[in-house]
Amino acid sequence: MLSPKEGVLAMPVNEFLVLWLSSWAAIAFFRIAPAFALRGRTLSPRVTEALGYIPPAAFAALVANDLISPGAFDAGLWQGLIPWIAAAGVVAVAIKTKSMLWCCVSGIVLYIVLSLV
Repeated sequence: MLSPKEGVLAMPVNEFLVLWLSSWAAIAFFRIAPAFALRGRTLSPRVTEALGYIPPAAFAALVANDLISPGAFDAGLWQGLIPWIAAAGVVAVAIKTKSMLWCCVSGIVLYIVLSLV
């Protein structure tokens, strides 16, 4: 395939639209269908508790991607330790506040401050 710099698109518009629309439809269906299926029903406490684990699990997956990166230490020891130190700070904030918002804010601030050092 030719690059866009050479005046030719890398993917024909019709193929892109098929992929984009099918992806959009699948995402919309899987986000909207449960709301309609569960409308008017009460969920058991166990299901409600299980659903409460989704935001922390997603947050942990994002953090784990930075922590367990094969090339994390390629730029040096300090650059590899920055995410680990920021994560330790977030754990301290999580124990103290038990707030996802403050964990996100503290993690971002710690990461930026440590990157500037």
